[in-house]
Amino acid sequence: MTTARDPVADLRRIAFLLERANEATYRVRAFRSAAKTLSALPAAEVAQRAAAGTLTELTGVGDVTARCVAESLAGEEPVYLRRLNATEGVDLDDAAAALRAALRGDCHTHSDWSDGGSPIEEMALAAVELGHEYVVLTDHSPSLKVARGLTADRLKRQLDYVAAVNEALPAGFRILTGIEVDILADGSLDQEDELLARLDVVVASAHSGLRDESARMTRRMLRAIENPHMDVLGHCTGRMVANRPAGAEGPGDRGHRKRLRPPSDFDAAAVFAACAEHGKAVEINSRPERQDPPKRLMRQALEAGCVFTISTDAHAPGQLDWQRFGCERAALCGVTADRVVNTWKADQLVDWSASHDR
Repeated sequence: MTTARDPVADLRRIAFLLERANEATYRVRAFRSAAKTLSALPAAEVAQRAAAGTLTELTGVGDVTARCVAESLAGEEPVYLRRLNATEGVDLDDAAAALRAALRGDCHTHSDWSDGGSPIEEMALAAVELGHEYVVLTDHSPSLKVARGLTADRLKRQLDYVAAVNEALPAGFRILTGIEVDILADGSLDQEDELLARLDVVVASAHSGLRDESARMTRRMLRAIENPHMDVLGHCTGRMVANRPAGAEGPGDRGHRKRLRPPSDFDAAAVFAACAEHGKAVEINSRPERQDPPKRLMRQALEAGCVFTISTDAHAPGQLDWQRFGCERAALCGVTADRVVNTWKADQLVDWSASHDR
């Protein structure tokens, strides 16, 4: 007798691969919704409904997802999943593959506490499946209201929540606490100092005033870099270089991907020199529509002596596998694993970030 597969696991895997491929969000949502509905039911009831053809009577289960469930229960890899596995993409070249293999975690991720599309637990378990040892949770700060940025009170609650979730996660993996804090118009950071000091990793990014003239933007960035609570300079130019196809907008979009956006203008030499002087990392943002910093600036940061993170800025589980894109660009620019701080173990990363406060 053929052994049945786990239909919920297959549905989640399909959703993950669709996210990784940057497919339309409505497709991803269809498989995640079906997985959520079926995970709440006894396995016997799912099997009975599949046999009777009544799966589609359940909220969130459509014809395509029901067919995948039936194929899984029959012990077959669903055709939809098989097609996705067959079109995963080309292998990384040796240098990029070596860099990807050296990464132990991701320093920039979002959950549904701000503008991400999935719960903290779901993001963490996806990171476990990718072989990560840790993931830094960096939801937005309060001034970015369109992204449901976390007030001080909500961030405090999140810290307690993450501590509880960590107790239930597989041994050897942990969520590190963090934030993507806005660099405000005067260069200050958009959260209370006491809270920033409690976090494991602080990513600082500009989300407003991106068309500031060069001298003003440079002053903003330099003040942020000098702040002892800041650890990583996030997507430094703020550019958008690609649009998603119609209907593909998803978690974290906030409408930005409906238009291209030029990079901010700032004194890159001064900014990267400050990062090197203060021991702060420059983020290599792996999102396909960002590709930030541009390669010429990445090479400039490398020559200035900067260290880096290669992070996904993931807003959904499948996007956690976008590090491959950042690794490809980093390898092209000569960035080696010894210059990337998320090749370190979690304790070393936390010690490094804590040293900035000291």
